[in-house]
Amino acid sequence: MASFEVFAQKPGQSDAIYSGVPWFDQHGKVVSAHGANIVKDNARYYLFGEAHTDTSNAFVGFNCYSSVDLYNWKFERVALPVQTSGKLGPNRVAERVKVMKCPSTGLYMMYMHVDTLGYKDQFVGYATSNSITGPYTFQGPLLFDGKPIRKWDMGTFQDRDGSGYVLIHGGEVYKLAEDYRSIIEQVNKNMTAGFESPTMFRKDNLYYFLGSHLTSWEKNDNYYYTATSLKGPWTLRGLFAPEGSLTWNSQTTFVLPVEGSKDSTYLFMGDRWSFPKQASAATYVWQPLTVSGTSIAIPAYQDAWRLNIKTGLTSPKAISQKIIEHTDDQRIQYTGKWKAGRSDTKGDSFAVKFEGTGISFYALSAPDHGYGSVLLQNDKGAVLCSAIVDFYSLKPISGLKFISPELPKGKYTLTISVLRERPNWSDKRKTTYGSTGYFIALDKVVIKN
Repeated sequence: MASFEVFAQKPGQSDAIYSGVPWFDQHGKVVSAHGANIVKDNARYYLFGEAHTDTSNAFVGFNCYSSVDLYNWKFERVALPVQTSGKLGPNRVAERVKVMKCPSTGLYMMYMHVDTLGYKDQFVGYATSNSITGPYTFQGPLLFDGKPIRKWDMGTFQDRDGSGYVLIHGGEVYKLAEDYRSIIEQVNKNMTAGFESPTMFRKDNLYYFLGSHLTSWEKNDNYYYTATSLKGPWTLRGLFAPEGSLTWNSQTTFVLPVEGSKDSTYLFMGDRWSFPKQASAATYVWQPLTVSGTSIAIPAYQDAWRLNIKTGLTSPKAISQKIIEHTDDQRIQYTGKWKAGRSDTKGDSFAVKFEGTGISFYALSAPDHGYGSVLLQNDKGAVLCSAIVDFYSLKPISGLKFISPELPKGKYTLTISVLRERPNWSDKRKTTYGSTGYFIALDKVVIKN
């Protein structure tokens, strides 16, 4: 798991939203909050998501973080920990955590998909808390007509009138009771195969319903529907990212409207899964959605961008300091069997010695690429930062892979090494998916003076 031993992230340190790289909290630990949502409460944003390990998909808790700017995240607590026994006990699965505040009771309600590791005991469960940060108390299955909703991927949506809804893969929509503790109506029935990670938002009088295809941990081209009523009819509108971009290598999990004094930004939150190293190598893709009439789009991917939560306006953030190309053998020290900035031999590395206040690097992701380790040291050799980076992508694409925290002006060394491990998974037929190789690569290094 990535960590910062000396220079932990401090409030105000991050000046933008960065996608596809590890994020770090105030303790310097990696932000672990996948399948997430965000709740704004008393001028703070609260991020809830799945914690993970690098060895299993078993439930290890739901984390809660808070932020005042959506850039810098403070770890609050494990909002819902593993239970000692029962449906959320050891070796169980809990995913897609979503939190809403119930207007009628003032309680904070947490919903999740609960299951066995083999996905044979699925249901939508819920937990409650008097405090937004928790701890939350697991209450068991959410019932509809006295029975659990035995489905997999789920999401939530809260309408302007305070009504709460649970979204299920396939496009099902269920209305919550006034106290949010049970289901009173199935508003929309299953309308398509797949449609995982269901996500919904509203702009004016139009509802937008987003979801993904069924490809396990692999990314795919997500798509969406629109309707003027939650009961439909729903119209399939197609993709909202360029075809073949695999939704910029992510899977939708939530859309957060940020309403400002001048405009509203609809923040797309996506997961860039990395199985099995979900704890250390999975990252996030947060991008501004363009919303116009029935059309939504993420037409271009931004490695870094800014969002003014007061005005609601966005702006690009350039990462343009001193650039060192991978062909610069004077500044980049290669060790091992590198060819054209690429190697798959365990232990092969490249290192950059620099003087400045930060460093980042860009690299190619490809179908035959694997995991690499990142090490940042000061001039005395002390390890300041370590991380694992996933270089795999089903389709080749170059982009930002790592950005360091703000460092005191000084001399440092960044080293990236081949782990000779790769993201792979299998289905019930034991067919293996994911990377076919172990390569890591380098395009360029950017030094912040």
